[in-house]
Amino acid sequence: MEEQRNFETDAIRAQAERTDFREHSVPLYLTSSFVFDDAEQARALFADEVPGNIYTRFSNPNNTEFIQKLCLLEGAEDGIATASGMAAMYCSMAALLKAGDHVLASRSVFGSTHQILNVLFPRFNMSHTYVDLNDPASWESKIQPNTKMIFVETPSNPALDIIDLEWLGKLANKHQLILNVDNCFATPYLQNPAKWGAHIVTHSATKFIDGQGRVIGGAIVGKKDLIKEIRFFARHTGPSMSPFNAWVLSKSLETLAIRMEKHSENALTIAKYLERHPKVEYVKYPFLTSHPQHGIAKKQMRLGGGIVSFEVKGGIDAGRNFLNKLKMVSHSANLGDTRTIATHPASTTHSKLTDVERAAVGITPGLIRISAGLENVEDIVKDIEQALV
Repeated sequence: MEEQRNFETDAIRAQAERTDFREHSVPLYLTSSFVFDDAEQARALFADEVPGNIYTRFSNPNNTEFIQKLCLLEGAEDGIATASGMAAMYCSMAALLKAGDHVLASRSVFGSTHQILNVLFPRFNMSHTYVDLNDPASWESKIQPNTKMIFVETPSNPALDIIDLEWLGKLANKHQLILNVDNCFATPYLQNPAKWGAHIVTHSATKFIDGQGRVIGGAIVGKKDLIKEIRFFARHTGPSMSPFNAWVLSKSLETLAIRMEKHSENALTIAKYLERHPKVEYVKYPFLTSHPQHGIAKKQMRLGGGIVSFEVKGGIDAGRNFLNKLKMVSHSANLGDTRTIATHPASTTHSKLTDVERAAVGITPGLIRISAGLENVEDIVKDIEQALV
């Protein structure tokens, strides 16, 4: 990889070394295994004495290019690509925790992350305590002698709550805890948690990093010593990203900056429109001055991102009516696409939570999450407007 330059240049020009064919675009390496020069090289590769590829479950040139580029953009030392975003979330925690360990987690996390903490980890005698992003003063008192990790999403899904990463990094270092930040909503273009003290940064690359709803993938980047442990865990449990998906995602990073600029521009316009609408109870968007953590968002994010959350007056029936009346905007559970998407978290992405748990993270019955796409914003607003009638 080249020496670091500006984000857009690195995202385009940092790529794998050319082969003898002198290709301009990196080729696909659709192979399950690799050939050794001789018996000694095979031995040295398996002993981790020399770099190289053995088997695509371990590494592949496409996966390596994608993750090295992402590390460069995030300011991380090392990383690993995974088959999905949830594989990244799980491996980033399970590889570094053992029976008896405790996780301090922000209450506002993705529905499947809740299931890992609430259902899966207790099977292995690993516990957690939820803390509110809106009440950072309470965090230190919740740290236990067996606390090993802090896990947060910021901005959170779907309530778009934000926590001060600089403050959180200092808290983690004070108590010698691993700070693990899900940076899916912001992407490395808008926010770099490692800059503020995060030891691990996780991504669902399925979302804005791909940006076109084509492939599934995840990524974990961070401190070299921690990634070494995660790589060992992943190598022997097998959540490998396919070379094809890695190739797609690496190419996607080339347009991440320009896409996130437009996603954010459209989202802010949508948020401002909704804030004035008489049938909307409230709107959450990081770069609206009405957002409770607006100042923090401006400090640690380049732009506000592509997600807007709002509550339709009239509760769940009004929310469903809005979704059913949309004509252009897609009704889907995904986000980060070129196409604008509307989601009802209470009945889809966070449906496995109880009513009490949803209320605690700001998921009200009529909450709608909009993932602003790249269409002309006038057409997006026009569709939202007619659906709110």
